[in-house]
Amino acid sequence: MFDPNTNCTNAPSQTASDAGVAGAGVLLSFIVTAGLALVLSLWIILQEIRRHSEAKIARKLLLSFSDQQIITGIGLQSIGLAKADSMVSYHFFIIWMLASISTATHSAALLALFNDFKRDWVLRWLRHFLMFVNLVLSLVYAVFILKDVTGQLAPTLAVQCVWSSNSQTESRSNMTLSVVGTIAVMVGQCLVFALAVWYLHSGSQKWLQPLRVLSMIILMIIGIGATIRVIFISQAFGTPSVALSDDGEKAWNFGQLLALLLLLLPLISAVEIFRGEMKVPSPVVDDDDQKPLFAQAVNDGFEPNPFWNSQIRMKNIK
Repeated sequence: MFDPNTNCTNAPSQTASDAGVAGAGVLLSFIVTAGLALVLSLWIILQEIRRHSEAKIARKLLLSFSDQQIITGIGLQSIGLAKADSMVSYHFFIIWMLASISTATHSAALLALFNDFKRDWVLRWLRHFLMFVNLVLSLVYAVFILKDVTGQLAPTLAVQCVWSSNSQTESRSNMTLSVVGTIAVMVGQCLVFALAVWYLHSGSQKWLQPLRVLSMIILMIIGIGATIRVIFISQAFGTPSVALSDDGEKAWNFGQLLALLLLLLPLISAVEIFRGEMKVPSPVVDDDDQKPLFAQAVNDGFEPNPFWNSQIRMKNIK
């Protein structure tokens, strides 16, 4: 809802940076996660077509990256809408581009993990819900951006001013191209959602495999294109389209480092999954808890320490 106290008539010469949205660590974390997810998706699809490997670890790692990406995308868009009375269109557009990357990444993961999602209706409908929320938020952003472009809103005014008839404007030379591009992205997002829902409920016909690969290539192009756009227009890596009063988006602080450190969580989980897949046997009953945990254990002891080959005897811990 429009805040009547928002300044929409006198555009300041500069606007403050927002490292929480467009900081170097935030953008890099989002881009790296998307890149890893897209590469894993393509690799899994090619492995399945060639029937070389089930890629269990890669599938679980991709699922972690995909979930992290879409939740982060929904969270960023929600924050942007909540701050519409103070956020300028420059930051609003960056969030929209990140949402497009999130859409491409999650759709690519859906193509790769198609059989996993079809086995469980809870996972399938959870994906429907998350993708629908992401789509609705992205369309709302697109409407804001269309109003911004057609109304030629001054770039240093809050994006909420697109709904004010008294907002200060500024002439732009590429308005037609921006309108066409925004509408094209909106149509593409709707098509991606519709095809994803259809694909989840379709059969496993062989003719879908070429379509699967083609869709994966298109999604990678979308993700790469949105990433390049973000890099060029952001203060952290390129030249911003609006005058910023400080260099806060280039600075590295705890918040920016934390965004990158969170990338380690799926990798740590992958190592744990790998060890579990390779080492952990099936559970045993309670009265059989004195058996060694690993098959390699000998003499009724636990698995030897891999560094100096020591071994804890069970009789020492009873």
